[in-house]
Amino acid sequence: MTETPENNNFYWIKIINGVALLLCALSLAFIAVSLHPVAQWANNQNICVAQEQSKSGAPVSWGVRKCNGRSKVYEVKSS
Repeated sequence: MTETPENNNFYWIKIINGVALLLCALSLAFIAVSLHPVAQWANNQNICVAQEQSKSGAPVSWGVRKCNGRSKVYEVKSS
């Protein structure tokens, strides 16, 4: 069976689609790897907030402030 130009174009389209899918998969893998430090930080924040909340019995918002290093309560002075 001889190859017609239509069959030849069909093979090129398959090859181009395969390469495009491979590039998309590699891009998604790169994004997942580069977001790993953010996921670790978020997990550490969750652990810290849970520990602060159970230790002091304070609300979650206080635990978040404490874990972010802003445990002082500042007064808002109106002039």
